[in-house]
Amino acid sequence: MIDLKVLRDDPDAVRASQRARGEDPTTVDALLSADERRRSVISRADSLRAEQKVFGKQVGKAKGEEREALLAKGKELSAEVKAAEAAQHEADQALDEAHRALPNLVDPAAPVGGEDDYTVLEHVGTPREFDFTPLDHLDLGVRLGALDMERGAKVSGSRFYFLTGIGAQLQLALLNMAAAQATAAGFTLMIPPVLVRPEIMAGTGFLGAHASEIYRLRDDDLYLVGTSEVALAGYHADEIIDLSAGPRRYAGWSSCFRREAGSYGKDTRGIIRVHQFDKIEMFSYCKPEDASAEHQRLLDWEKQMLAKIDVPYRIIDTATGDLGTSAARKFDCEAWVPTQKAYRELTSTSNCTTFQARRLGVRYRDENGKPQTAATLNGTLATTRWIVAILENHQQADGSVVVPEALRPFLGLDVLTPVA
Repeated sequence: MIDLKVLRDDPDAVRASQRARGEDPTTVDALLSADERRRSVISRADSLRAEQKVFGKQVGKAKGEEREALLAKGKELSAEVKAAEAAQHEADQALDEAHRALPNLVDPAAPVGGEDDYTVLEHVGTPREFDFTPLDHLDLGVRLGALDMERGAKVSGSRFYFLTGIGAQLQLALLNMAAAQATAAGFTLMIPPVLVRPEIMAGTGFLGAHASEIYRLRDDDLYLVGTSEVALAGYHADEIIDLSAGPRRYAGWSSCFRREAGSYGKDTRGIIRVHQFDKIEMFSYCKPEDASAEHQRLLDWEKQMLAKIDVPYRIIDTATGDLGTSAARKFDCEAWVPTQKAYRELTSTSNCTTFQARRLGVRYRDENGKPQTAATLNGTLATTRWIVAILENHQQADGSVVVPEALRPFLGLDVLTPVA
């Protein structure tokens, strides 16, 4: 949730943020109205409770008929207090609903627009010129004995797959390389739950516009995570954490699940857009004033990982209309996919400022010992999708794939060769 003080002090800035996202600015007015209503009913309830307290003392001193009259009036006052407290409860709920309906404030530095209005910040590497017709990752994966889409569909339906033999080993090697980098950088490695409570999923901002993309177990009232960001954000929910020594950093290794609602007909071939994949996600808690610098550090760690697989990529500054509910700013790293002649996302890092932590009650103490809302950030370090970029960019004319040098110690192979 955004800071209500910002809303009260500068509602026009919040309206401008909504317009930049391509969303309805009248939601700002609805929140302002709910905030004013709540403050009004709280004031009335407090006044009535104070009056009731004073009145109680008068009743204690009164006698006879005067006491009887005061007691009768006291019943009326008690009913008014009860009604005022009910109105306060209703106003609290209305404010919370209006507050949660508003996404995070966008960073003024983020480019304004929709999905295609990103800004390219940097190109790294040059797409390879092939002297043969390159195969796509699915054909390569099948020939290597690494990937089985047909049986994945047979067992679980469309957009599911088996990583087989060297495919499974390749993913484990890739994620182990990411885990090694994360721990070397000071992250605490975590294997978090992949099922979370509704309040944790809502706290990260995924139950708004993106709720249709999430798998829900209704009988248990639990959600399958689409990223370990969710569980890691909830790890310190309702806690005051120590940030005196700098950011608290975690790296979560988990399977992730996405319904891919609304993506019918898109990326149906191979493992670019699937319902289940594995990922290592960086997650950071820090002081709000340190969030921008921490965001750059997460991007730098992503770039270090991409250098290890030696593929051409670009970094984009995501436009305001494509940020999602929680992010104020987001950078994506997109690798070149030769057979598509296009860049496709491999990593994403988001600065969520205090938005998630305010919902989840994650705080720290400032230099005066006063609790303040923390900032949260997240960033991808490696996912199953990276296999696409590795296979396609490092393939050879005979269908073999050269293993990137940095990955070889984790895989134990220099070259992947087609199976008989």
